[in-house]
Amino acid sequence: MKRSTKIISIVFVFFLIIAIVIIGRTLIGNHFKKKFSKIPPPGIIVTKVVEKEFSEKIETFGTAISKKSETFKIKKNDLYDDLKLKNFVKKGDVLIKLKSGNILAPFSGVLGYTGLTEDILVSNNIFIITLDDNSTIYSDIKIPENYSASIKKGLPVEVKLSSFKDKTFLGEVDFVSSRINADTRSLLSRIKIENNNLELISGSLLEVSVKFNLRNSLSVPDTSVMIEGDKSYVYKINDENVANKIEIKTGIRGDKNIEVISGLSEGEIIVAEGLKKVRPRGKIRPITK
Repeated sequence: MKRSTKIISIVFVFFLIIAIVIIGRTLIGNHFKKKFSKIPPPGIIVTKVVEKEFSEKIETFGTAISKKSETFKIKKNDLYDDLKLKNFVKKGDVLIKLKSGNILAPFSGVLGYTGLTEDILVSNNIFIITLDDNSTIYSDIKIPENYSASIKKGLPVEVKLSSFKDKTFLGEVDFVSSRINADTRSLLSRIKIENNNLELISGSLLEVSVKFNLRNSLSVPDTSVMIEGDKSYVYKINDENVANKIEIKTGIRGDKNIEVISGLSEGEIIVAEGLKKVRPRGKIRPITK
């Protein structure tokens, strides 16, 4: 009996030691797993849903036309001295001193000349001088017939040209024809651009955008929208900083923004950038630009 009791005691102690080792390793493993496997929520750029102006656009081209223009033909032998033109003259200033009488500026504007020509008999050289009032620039544009119901006087206009790649000039529709041209199936319209700094030059090719159907709508950054098939989604952030994927209905695309027709309310917080780092119903650390 003593021997069997001793054996049982040894076996019991052996299994107790094994149990203590297993339990100890499990507890230690769980401790370090909990300590080191806890990943902090990712920092994500968020933004508020705001209201912005959206509009549809008619894209076309036009040629810049000065508010006023005048041309002067001057014979070379009528000049007192070599021709020297001022860059800008005011109304009443002497443009050119001639033997036959001085020429005065009929209006303020920019002086230039188109070149040097000769008459048919090659007897006299003639200078052609131009005076342009570029304080306001006009341009005649053709609006396709299918937009005729939308175009009207006073609509805002945006103008770009190749010499000012990063600048947009603002103007408005100044005149709309009363009839469709039967040959071109278009409606002739004239736009007006205030050119206070005289940056636009007569004859320039203008890229014209006429804005119509203007409205204020909810707006989100185009980087915040996920397209899946024919549906659009965003991540909306709740008070606990949890991202919830919701469906929205979108309208037209603006400048780096997308119109939201339904699915969001003004002031709600959404993910603006970093969609790949967000998981549905996952927690984030909001970063506001």
